[in-house]
Amino acid sequence: RDSIKNMITGTSQADCAVLIIDSTTGGFEAGISKDGQTREHALLAFTLGVKQMICCCNKMDATTPKYSKARYEEIVKEVSSYIKKVGYNPDKIPFVPISGFEGDNMI
Repeated sequence: RDSIKNMITGTSQADCAVLIIDSTTGGFEAGISKDGQTREHALLAFTLGVKQMICCCNKMDATTPKYSKARYEEIVKEVSSYIKKVGYNPDKIPFVPISGFEGDNMI
């Protein structure tokens, strides 16, 4: 929970948030669950006044099959639904499939 305190300090001064979403089976479901960090971080960003957000679907190299379009679209749909409830306009939030491990789509 120390990371939340640090996040609040940094987020209160931010112009844009980058929400990193775990795309793995189980990882995404845990993050988007009622007490998940993905939900918590999106809500905190909006509550602290960050109006712009970029959502990065990480670990796309670990989906089955690798870089699964179906998995990416499932994540975009679920996260878009949640961030709309928080107060963001999902049509203005870009979603980027990435792999930090492989370095794909990072530049």
